[in-house]
Amino acid sequence: MLLAILLFLLGLLLLYFGADFLVSGSSRVALALGIRPIIVGMTVVAFATSMPEFMVSLSAAIKGSSDIAAGNIIGSNIANIGLILGISALLFSIPVAKATLTREVPFMIFASGLLYFFCLDGQLDFSNGLILFCCLLIFLIYCLLSVRKHAALRFADGKEEALGTVRIGDFLRIGGGIVGLGFGAELMVRSAVTIARAMGITELVIGMTVVALGTSLPELAASLVSAWKGETEISIGNVIGSNIFNILFVLGLCPMIHPIAVDSAILRFEFPVMILFSVALVPLVLPKYSISRIKGLILLGGYVLFIGILFI
Repeated sequence: MLLAILLFLLGLLLLYFGADFLVSGSSRVALALGIRPIIVGMTVVAFATSMPEFMVSLSAAIKGSSDIAAGNIIGSNIANIGLILGISALLFSIPVAKATLTREVPFMIFASGLLYFFCLDGQLDFSNGLILFCCLLIFLIYCLLSVRKHAALRFADGKEEALGTVRIGDFLRIGGGIVGLGFGAELMVRSAVTIARAMGITELVIGMTVVALGTSLPELAASLVSAWKGETEISIGNVIGSNIFNILFVLGLCPMIHPIAVDSAILRFEFPVMILFSVALVPLVLPKYSISRIKGLILLGGYVLFIGILFI
């Protein structure tokens, strides 16, 4: 137990420095290339912070622990909005662009609804995963077109001279950040699961809480550091993009490697909660296109209530 606690603390340290490197490197690259920071948050940062979910879910599915595989993603997506966005907004009010609310958020809601539909028969198979993964490709194409459109607008406005130089050191920081987040999350998840099992907690609850929260720690670290540094677009983009990657990448690729069984109990409670949190972002952001501290408190309170109901 003592070793698990020490590994947990070491993982926390790696998470902090990994997030700091990833966010600073990504923001510098975005500034140099004239890319909307939210696009960087939804792609580079989101992909990096979704890797722990992918590794945990894939490993769990292959080992037959489908409750952890599915519960990890659903619980992680709930934590991304309720816990991570809630805490970030509670500390730093987060402005949200109109384009984000009208395009990226609806895509996240669509992905959540599509996943729910595929899970109604109690299993995610190869064909389900393939469709989800194809939707991810569509999302990435949208991001690429958005980058090109933004660059064209800058050129038309005569702002191309404001672009900087991309340095190798920025990519090294991004790479180092990804490695730090990966190892940090792995240490924290393994130690947390060891502690939870020693306390007699069931696999489904472990997947929904300990593992989901553990694999969401990279998102939490990246979002908090982004907000703290004033890179709020990366912060909100990381949450939205990570939720999209969790569904379309993780639960798209994993079923193509090994089918994932879905407990019917998840469809009755946890799944609707995940969709509710996604949909709730729309009224929370309106009418001022921002997530204030009060709204952050609402999100955080909703997440605490969800965790409380799970354990009760």
